[in-house]
Amino acid sequence: MNEKFFSLPKERQQAILNAGYHVFSQNTYKKAPVGEVAAAAGISKSLLFYYFRNKRDLYLFLWENCVRMTSKSMIAYDCYQQTNLFEMLKRGMQAKMSIMYEYPQIGSFAINAFYEEDPSVAPAIHESYERYKNSDAKDALARLDPAQFKEGIDLRMMYREMYLASEGYLWEMLRKSPLPIEEMERDFADMIEFWKKLYLKENG
Repeated sequence: MNEKFFSLPKERQQAILNAGYHVFSQNTYKKAPVGEVAAAAGISKSLLFYYFRNKRDLYLFLWENCVRMTSKSMIAYDCYQQTNLFEMLKRGMQAKMSIMYEYPQIGSFAINAFYEEDPSVAPAIHESYERYKNSDAKDALARLDPAQFKEGIDLRMMYREMYLASEGYLWEMLRKSPLPIEEMERDFADMIEFWKKLYLKENG
């Protein structure tokens, strides 16, 4: 827990987080200038290093904060307790979009961080991702009622297809500035309706 950072007013915390997500979403870890983060947050570089020991500390804090906020939002939207896959996807979409309204660059940062190859941060990112993936989310698929789907559907393959399609769409949209959040919500809703017609039984 970074007590110095969390002692700041909420508005200052949000300014620093948004500055970090913006700068690190535009560059690789190595090429991202910490001075730009400080400037975007409206503070000095030395003050930024008062809150975070170094660049690596800041980067991993941003990642862990992203993971914590996503997990908290998914729980708040009751995503993991659903037995209907498409209701779970819908709530998951709403949970993530609610974060993007407050932190517009967080999605781009998360994707960049996940694919970051710098050895000083990549192992920690992937260890954190695996820990998150193996927590509440791991049992979500097991809760689904297979009777709602068409005969012969491989649920894990279906879920993986939806996941990859969603990630690909998100990657494409996150390159736009400003982020078209309302358009993304509509598109995801359309995708969910398409998947329902494709995979659910007639009375599903």
